[in-house]
Amino acid sequence: MLHHRNDPSEAYRRVDFDARVRGADSRQLVDLCLEQVIGSVGRAIHAYERQDNAAKSAALTRAVAALTALQMGVDGSNPTAQALTQLYQSARSAILDCVTRFNGPKLMEIRQDFTEIREAMLRSIAA
Repeated sequence: MLHHRNDPSEAYRRVDFDARVRGADSRQLVDLCLEQVIGSVGRAIHAYERQDNAAKSAALTRAVAALTALQMGVDGSNPTAQALTQLYQSARSAILDCVTRFNGPKLMEIRQDFTEIREAMLRSIAA
């Protein structure tokens, strides 16, 4: 099995991510972070099922990094700031707990929640 550092798909994902970050405005960065949480949690679940601990760990680390970026980017003057901060911190704590005690159903719940948030955000932009 390839280590995640030598995984061509991981290298491609990294280059794609870096390019998208460079050209993004704040709304696009939020969308990108939400996409990273959703995708990384999905990859962690899949890696756990394959018993690929290195890939699982890398995916959980990416999800935590994306949540940290989202949390750091919360505008304190926004009326939803406190709720967003609490949501991001709760998801981050749950994902960190999965490093030592994997909880697939909890991760699937987090993934679904963030998918719904992202879809709602994209709908509001399109409206």
